[in-house]
Amino acid sequence: APVTASTYWPQDQWTALLTMLFTGLAVVCMRGFWSRIAIFLGLVFGYVASWVLDSVLGKIHSPDGSGKTVDHWRLDLSGVGEADWFGLPSLHAPSFSWSAILVALPVVIALIAENAGHVKAVGEMTGDPLDDKLGTAIAADGAGTMLSTAVGGPATTTYSENIGVMAATRVYSTAAYWAAACFALLFGLCPKFGAVVAAIPGGVLGGITVILYGMIGLLGAQIWINNGVDLRNPLNLVPVAAGIIIGIGGVSLKFTDTFELSGIALGTIVVLSGYHVLRALAPPHLKAQTPLLDEGTSGYDDEAEEPEGSGRPGRPGQPEK
Repeated sequence: APVTASTYWPQDQWTALLTMLFTGLAVVCMRGFWSRIAIFLGLVFGYVASWVLDSVLGKIHSPDGSGKTVDHWRLDLSGVGEADWFGLPSLHAPSFSWSAILVALPVVIALIAENAGHVKAVGEMTGDPLDDKLGTAIAADGAGTMLSTAVGGPATTTYSENIGVMAATRVYSTAAYWAAACFALLFGLCPKFGAVVAAIPGGVLGGITVILYGMIGLLGAQIWINNGVDLRNPLNLVPVAAGIIIGIGGVSLKFTDTFELSGIALGTIVVLSGYHVLRALAPPHLKAQTPLLDEGTSGYDDEAEEPEGSGRPGRPGQPEK
């Protein structure tokens, strides 16, 4: 959310708004194949809209990708012409320093939380219980990161953009994502294609990510609803409320010049530790419900014991089918 609000959207707010509106209409109103590629159509629309605005209005005076407010083209394709058709990445061996390790440690916490959230979200979307795959997902992410960083690449993670695309297109086929991975590897060997992707205007990314980032967050909220989490109970409400604002707002806690916790990492720690500390100190009447993070409370089995006053097993307040 901070990246969308402070980096992408300000580069061209009107293109971002148009792209967001078009993408929303495409996701909701289109049918069949076209609805499945609605996000891609939104990117194409934003690309074309930026080119038209450049042709009609000229350069825009706004922050660029680095954050400096300058006159710049919305769509800059100069890098595409200079890029080669085929190329290999430059590799180098890893180097280690304690300052870098301390900076990276909070990121590990964030990635574990992000992975867990994404697996839960996919399970919620598909209706299949995926909790038993959580360890495999985190281990694979760690192995991928070790392989990538061992040769000078970036850390890898499951990306909320992809989960948002799954929610928007309702395509959950494993085969589709295997194919996408293979195509990504092939296109990764084409610097010209990379230049085309890198040229996507910031405003276009702003309009797209407003929807995609929001989708993954709301899927998380849907998991709370489906599992009967009572947010009227201060024991649940307080740590969740604090964690959400810390994560979305990018709140930071600085310990030294080289080590700080912020965003998702700090929010995760606040939610997990805050809930259990508050539960230990809370009066008995607030602890009457089953602990939020106990085994079984986040499952997908509708045959679970029916809570008192609910109309449907495991989902309070909903009528039986």
